[in-house]
Amino acid sequence: MAGQQVWLTNSLGGYMWSPNLSKVLRNVVQPTVKFRQFADIKDAAVQGKGKGDTFHWNVFSDVTTRGTTLTETNVMPKTNFTITQGTMTITEYGNSVDYTGKLDDLSEQPVKEIINKVLKNDAKKAFDIAAFNQFNSCALRVVPATSGTATDAITLTTNGTATGTNNIAMGSGHVKAIVDMMKERNIPPYMGDDYVSVSHPSTFRTFKNDLEAIHKYVDSGFQMILNGEMGRYENTRFVEQTNIPKGGAADSTTFAPQTDTSDAWNNAKSSWAFFFGQDTVAEGMAVPEEMRGKIPSDFGRDRGIAWYYIGGFGIIHPVNSGDNSKNSRIVKWDSAS
Repeated sequence: MAGQQVWLTNSLGGYMWSPNLSKVLRNVVQPTVKFRQFADIKDAAVQGKGKGDTFHWNVFSDVTTRGTTLTETNVMPKTNFTITQGTMTITEYGNSVDYTGKLDDLSEQPVKEIINKVLKNDAKKAFDIAAFNQFNSCALRVVPATSGTATDAITLTTNGTATGTNNIAMGSGHVKAIVDMMKERNIPPYMGDDYVSVSHPSTFRTFKNDLEAIHKYVDSGFQMILNGEMGRYENTRFVEQTNIPKGGAADSTTFAPQTDTSDAWNNAKSSWAFFFGQDTVAEGMAVPEEMRGKIPSDFGRDRGIAWYYIGGFGIIHPVNSGDNSKNSRIVKWDSAS
C-alpha cells in the first residue's frame, strides 16, 4: 500500500487522523486558472470521442489581390486565398490519490471531500500550464528599444525568439507601444474593442504605479469580469496570475512551469507578460475533466480518487517565417537573457 493516504502517523496520512486538529480545513491557497479561460473551445465541441487523436482547424489567409474600382468594359478581376491547417495532439491527463478504507472509516475529517478538493486544484493547475505552454510558443516577441532601456519604444521580432535583453521594468509607455503595434498589425480585440494582458502582480507593479486610476472601468467603479482581472488601460484588460513561475528568457534551460521552477531574467527587473486578442489558443476536448473513483480492491480496504481528461491545447497561429507571422495574435514581453 505504498503511496496511499493512511491512518498511520506518517508523512502521507498523519495530518488526517489527529483529534487535535481544527475542524476548519486549511487548504493551501490555490491560484485560479488564468490562461485556460482564454482558450477557444467552441470548435472542439464536434471533436468528441471516436474522432482520432489529432484535432484540426483551418486558417484562412487574406485574398492575394485586393478588390478595387472596376471599369465597365473590363472583366471582373479574380483573386484567391490560401488555407493552412493547424493541428494539436489529443492526449490523456490525470492524477490520483489512493487511501485506505480504515482512514475513510475512522478519520474525523471528510477524507473523500479533501482528496477531491486537492485533486481539483491540481487539475486546474495542469490545464493552466498546458494552455500557457501554447501561449509561450507565440511568434511575436517585444523588448524595450535602445539596448533594452527605452521607456516608450519597443523592438519586435516575429520568429518566436527575442533578440535583445530586457533591462527595464514594464511601464505605461511600453504598454502604449505594444497596443499601438497590435492595432497596426490588425490583431482583432479579445472582447469588444479590448485586448488582454496576463502577467505576475510584480511585473505589472511599475505600470500600476504609473496609473492610479487603472481600476476605473465604469461609473460604478470596480467591475471585474475575467479571472484575476485588476484593471483596464489603453483598451487592454490586465489580468494577474500566480500559477506560472517567473522568468524563462530565450536562453533559459531550467524554466519549467510543470515543476514550478522559475528562472529569473538576468537583471530581474521584469518578467514575461502576454498581450493578445481573440483566436489565440484552441482547446480540443474529447473527454471533459471529471473526477473518478477507484473500484475498491482488497475487500474494500484499497480505495482511490482520480481526475481524468482527454484533450489538448494548440496555438492557432504559430510562427510563419514566410509572411513575418502577420496572422499571429499573441505578443510576449520578453528578454533574450
